[in-house]
Order: sequence, then structure tokens, then C-alpha cells
Amino acid sequence: MAHIEVELTFLPTEHGGRKTPARTGYRPQFYYAGEDWDAEHEYVGAGELKPGETAKALVTFFSPQYHAGRVFVGMPFLIREGNRVVGYGRVTQIMALGEFPGSEGGRSGAE
Repeated sequence: MAHIEVELTFLPTEHGGRKTPARTGYRPQFYYAGEDWDAEHEYVGAGELKPGETAKALVTFFSPQYHAGRVFVGMPFLIREGNRVVGYGRVTQIMALGEFPGSEGGRSGAE
């Protein structure tokens, strides 16, 4: 189940973006507040997103308990592959990111 809905834009290849389209199931790093987080994308209305394109996507975090209370509507973020920024966006809707048992809102050393 997706945790948030976002609007994201992939950088054009000539500006350092990907050379190939990203397809639903793509798992880049979702970067905000100085930290990278693993997340999976599902592109709404399209199976893929080409460099330079903008679309809505559903994002599923692999560790959702660390994002409750930290991610908010309107929040900007970057999409990264390693340290390379390949896209950017903003959160448009919180879908299923409620409080989780044991959530302190920070990152765990067990990650």
C-alpha cells in the first residue's frame, strides 16, 4: 500500500538526469531532511516516466515508521541514485502514514 502521493519531475539527461525511463517499481532514494530513504514508485496513469517528464506517483517507503510526523503535504524532496540527483518533487497527499508503534520519528541504527 502506498504511503504518500507526490508530483515528481525527472531531470532531463542533459542536466544530469537518467538516460532511460524509470518504470513503475523503480526504487531510488527519497531524499529529505538530509537523509536518503529507500522507496518504491508507482507512476499514476503511466507505466514509465522519461527523463524531463513530470507526473504523479504513489510512493511506498520500506521503513514507513520513520516518516510519520516528518513527511507533510507540500514538502519538497529529491530523487537520488546514490549521491546523484535525478529528480525532484513535492508531497501532494499523505495516504497511509499514520503513527506506528515504537516510532520516535528518527532513523534507527538497525536500518
